[in-house]
Amino acid sequence: MSAPEVLTTREGRILTITINREDRRNAMNAAVLEGIAAALRRAADDPAVGLVVLTGAGSSAFCAGADLSPESASFRHDPARPGTPLTRLLRTAREFPLPLIARVNGHCLAGGMGLMAMCDLAVAAEHAMFGLPEVKIGLFPMVASSVVRPLIGARAFAELALTGEPIDAAEALRIGLVNHVVPAAELDAKVAWLAARLLDKSPTAIRRGKYAMRRSEAMGFEEALSFLEAELGLLAQSEDAQEGRAAFNEKRRPIWSGR
Repeated sequence: MSAPEVLTTREGRILTITINREDRRNAMNAAVLEGIAAALRRAADDPAVGLVVLTGAGSSAFCAGADLSPESASFRHDPARPGTPLTRLLRTAREFPLPLIARVNGHCLAGGMGLMAMCDLAVAAEHAMFGLPEVKIGLFPMVASSVVRPLIGARAFAELALTGEPIDAAEALRIGLVNHVVPAAELDAKVAWLAARLLDKSPTAIRRGKYAMRRSEAMGFEEALSFLEAELGLLAQSEDAQEGRAAFNEKRRPIWSGR
């Protein structure tokens, strides 16, 4: 019996989703994409989960993009279903209410850049390379552009997409693709450090904040201002907001209810 292509493990409140195709450089196929989406949906409904880490097996690749082998059917669309497994996953990730961290353990290329960019935060090993090499095989990073381009701006995206040439982790950090770059031996410690800085915050504020950021992205200034003002008013009425203010005034650590 073959090993599952997506693994999930939970330690405390941290759920780790691992693409388990090390022999294929953790390349994506439909099973991988649907497995990640299913794991995110389960995590969103599990009160024991506080955040999710997405990574790849081994140390060579986070995800090398789509599986290009003839049997993978990576670019075969099902006309009976709207979208593709990747577009459905990106929609699931966009609506995901918990913090999502990319643990970039190795090369992050092509569609793998989309998986990394759909996460809220990213920590990379310093040996990782990043790139959008689709033009080298007659394609273009159409779907990945929806999440990569907003992170780095039009000029940086154009150079990556039009040349297809990779950049190293230091350059990825400089242009804003990732939050932190560390030696491979320190990757897990840095992810744990970042997770700890999220897990001690109000779950309600994070959920509501992610929702507000998503909804206001495409709004004009006046529309966004009115929407965000209303969101702040709603959030201020939550149990967590009341507990946060009380804890501040009483000079103690807050005890979050998540409501």
